[in-house]
Amino acid sequence: MQQLFNVGKIVNTHGIRGELKILATTDFLEDRFAKGSELLIVPADGKAPIPVTVETARFQKNIVIVKFKEYHNINDVEKYKGTLLKVSAERLGELEENEFYFHEVIGLEVITEDGEKLGVVKEILTPGANDVWVVKMPSGKELLLPYIESVILNVNVREKQATVRLMEGLL
Repeated sequence: MQQLFNVGKIVNTHGIRGELKILATTDFLEDRFAKGSELLIVPADGKAPIPVTVETARFQKNIVIVKFKEYHNINDVEKYKGTLLKVSAERLGELEENEFYFHEVIGLEVITEDGEKLGVVKEILTPGANDVWVVKMPSGKELLLPYIESVILNVNVREKQATVRLMEGLL
């Protein structure tokens, strides 16, 4: 069984020519939805993933409007509303130093530079200028950490740990 990673969720159709609206949940949007990119539609009923190839994609806020080479009208794609779009592990690509995939960051234990345990990264938000890590604290509260050099000091994927410096007002 190959390992698959979320790229987004198909939330609706767009127009009558087989385009789909996708709520993106991936890093490297331009790469994932580049022309010729190979993705998988994963049906909710547990059936085998359906390989698709990006023909065109355009970005509108946090929605990507995608046309797959394999589909040409709304009747072909309507059944995929609500399904997940994924990429196989071998299609992830190599990262440069100090770059990480979302799935590598989610679940990391977050500690301060003084060794205080803050919690675990629950999700990553992509509001604009920089990503924001949502850290679930033991108290149940959420801590929002901007992914900037002065806050995120070190990420050790192997040890599943991130060291941070809390700026005034973050807690």
